[in-house]
Amino acid sequence: MPEWNTLGKLLIGIGLGIVGLGVLLVLVDRIPGLGSAFSWLGKLPGDISVKRDNFSFYFPIGTSIVLSIFLSLLFYLLGWFFRR
Repeated sequence: MPEWNTLGKLLIGIGLGIVGLGVLLVLVDRIPGLGSAFSWLGKLPGDISVKRDNFSFYFPIGTSIVLSIFLSLLFYLLGWFFRR
């Protein structure tokens, strides 16, 4: 069945992406200096942060756009790789 073959490849690609992200997150804390390399996440222009007494609101619009572009590119490349 070609449909199951395609779904299996897609799940393998998603799994590899999640494993890669997990390895990256583990390495960020263990390698000195690498943790500060990602400190800009959540502090981009466009991120909304409101702090008042007994209230705080945070909506990372800029970070969401950057992550969306990165993940779109990643899944496009994975799709291109598995279509070959």
